Parts: sequence; structure tokens; C-alpha cells
Amino acid sequence: MQTVFALADCNNFYASCEKLFRPDLKQVPVVVLSNNDGCVVARSKEAKALGIKMGVPLFQIKDQIQQHGVVCFSSNYALYADLSNRVMTILEEEAPRVEVYSIDEAFMDLTGVDHAVDLLTFGRQVKAKVDKWTGITIGVGIAPTKTLAKLANHAAKKYSATGGVVDLMDSDRQKRLMALVDVSDVWGVGRRISVRLKEMGIHTALDLSNMNPKAIRSEYSVVLERTVYELNGTSCLELETVRPTKQQIVCSRSFGHKVTDKQELREAVAKYTTRAAEKLRGEQRLCRVVTVFIRTSAFIPGEPQCSKALSAELPNPTDDTRDLLEVTNVIFQQIYRAGFRYAKAGVMLADFYEQGTFQEDLFRPSTNRTQSKALISVVDKINHSGLGNVFFASQGVNPTWSMKREHLSPAYTTRWSNLKNIF
Repeated sequence: MQTVFALADCNNFYASCEKLFRPDLKQVPVVVLSNNDGCVVARSKEAKALGIKMGVPLFQIKDQIQQHGVVCFSSNYALYADLSNRVMTILEEEAPRVEVYSIDEAFMDLTGVDHAVDLLTFGRQVKAKVDKWTGITIGVGIAPTKTLAKLANHAAKKYSATGGVVDLMDSDRQKRLMALVDVSDVWGVGRRISVRLKEMGIHTALDLSNMNPKAIRSEYSVVLERTVYELNGTSCLELETVRPTKQQIVCSRSFGHKVTDKQELREAVAKYTTRAAEKLRGEQRLCRVVTVFIRTSAFIPGEPQCSKALSAELPNPTDDTRDLLEVTNVIFQQIYRAGFRYAKAGVMLADFYEQGTFQEDLFRPSTNRTQSKALISVVDKINHSGLGNVFFASQGVNPTWSMKREHLSPAYTTRWSNLKNIF
């Protein structure tokens, strides 16, 4: 039986989430900004039409924003994550197997579905359901491989005549589309590789599909060899329904203003430690290696620079926030240097273990805090409920170092008090 994949991709996802609760912005250009409102990380179709580029610093487009009435939003990660979960839940109800590829993309395994319903009809039904139930518009690309499904989705979003759904199961249609797609737009082909390919006369996806896979592997890599096979309809990439375990967890942010006070910087490190520990428990892992780093900004000419990082190995792996806070505080005290204006700090956890799969240090057994697991579990439950917030005193009561978010939209879907802002 031939494999069938579908890629569902939300259109301009971050900007679409912001517009969803603001009908007055339906035809208005909207951009979403990065941490500290620094650069453009998402654009509505109207903003794209104005020529606003991804990654452009906000200060460079101030005149353009005023001239065209562009509305800016700070990144509202809680809103985007919640709406993403709603979209993915619908896809999981519609397809036998789903791989959540990113916050706004998911692959669906539709193998055998065509025996019950036409694939194009199925794609349109899924698109209509997501649109009706969430208000988020998606494009659907259907093909025998993941790479071709990506191309089909690209066409679904680019060509309005498709209605947002493209069935690329037919080999002739595949070739016609690949002849129109630049090789740099092929999934897995980066900018540097595309430059080299074009020097060899490979300018389109069709050109790449006509290459000898073995020769491509010899000249480039096994990854690009698989891409060639996938472009020719041979599936090499399986659906990953189980998310791979992270190898490390990093929690870091740039500050809303330059930090010179030692206590402020220490509070930031404690905050990032707490957040990293929550993510670690979410992965159901323990960590043995902890790293703390602090640094100044490299973009201010003439300003004294300082960039310090230090790692420590724990005698026994842990996921207890209190254990990690003790370690990161000791590391911080060792790397801190006075007299600098710090712009960023962060914590990284690594060397993960599953519960009960490690050998304890013979001479330094686990502290075995009384009711540790139960206590931390209760703290996590309260913090995730949205009904309250429990935090460690070392994080500070009223942090002034938090990142700048001057254009943050309300938490429409996760905070009851913000519902009043809709009406």
C-alpha cells in the first residue's frame, strides 16, 4: 500500500492568533515582535505585501509602521501555545496518526484513507473544520512523501486557486510543481547548499529530483540523498508520533534593560533555573550537569564586555528545583563580575537520566528530601492551573529585569480576567 502524508500548516500563525480576537484588524497589517520587542518574527499577509522582512529590527521600520498603520504585538507565547493545542487536537481527531512537527505544523498519516474518502475532499474537510472550530486558517498538502507534502503545502498557500488544499499524489502533477519551485524552497535544502547546487546547474526541485541519489550522497550528505528519493516518491522519512527526548534544556532571555545590580542578576538566574526545572520534570527526566552563563551586549560600541559561563556536575541526578537553585547560586557567585551592564543570563541543564536508571555516588548519596516529589508536584499543579502562582523567594518579588513587552495582547484563552477585553 502506498504511503500518504498530509502536512497541515497554519497560515501566518502568530499574526493570525493576534487577529483572531481583534476583528477590527482583519484587513490591517500586523507584525509580531521577538523578545524585548526587538525584531519582526511574524507578519500577516498585509504586512508581507508592504515588503516588511522577517528579522528586521523594529526601529528600522518605524516610519513604515506609522505610514501604513501597521499594528505591532509583543510575542504572546501562552496564547499561541493554547491555540496550537486546539488545532492539533482537531487534526488528531481526523487522522489515524499525527506528528506535531512545530507549533504551527503537523504531518498526518493518511495511508488507506482514500479507500473511504477522496483525499482532496478529506483535506478540504479538515481545513474547514479547523477554520470553523478555531478561527485559524490552514493549508493542507497531500503527497506520498513528507518532502512532497511540504511542496504541496507550499503550493496550497501560494496559489489561491487551490483553495488552500493540494493533492500531489499524481506523479505528473509532482513534476509540474517541482519545475516551478526553486531548489532553495525544498525542505532540507539550506541556503548554503542551494548556492552550491545552483553552481552545478540545479535550480529547481525538478532538477534535484533528476540527480543520481548516490552521487548526491557522495558530494553532499545522506540527508540530501534522502531528499532526492523523497522527491521521486520514495518515502524515507517516517512519521514520528513519539517526540524525541531532549538532550538539553536551555532557559534564557535578554533583559528589558541593562542590569548592573548583583541581586537583580541573581534573581534572574533563579527564575531561569526554576523554569528549566519545570521543563525537566515535563520531560520526566533528571539532570546531572548544570551550566549558568551571564553576558553583556556585544552591540554597544565602546562598552566594557564580559561573558562568563561555568558548569557543575551534581553527585546525583535530580529534578528538584531546590537542589538546582543551590547549584546555580554557587555557580553564579563564582562567575559574577561587578562593574558591567549585563544584557542576558541563562541556565542550561544536560546529561539526563530516567528515574531509577543511574548509579548513585557511593560517598555522596542523595539527600532524599522529605516529601520532595510530592511537594514539587503540588507546586507544579498550582502553577499550571492558572489559579495561582507559587515561587521561590530567590526569584524576587517584583523583578525589574523582565523582558520588555510593551505591545502584549491579553491572555484571551488562558485567563478569565482578560475575557472582558474582548467585548
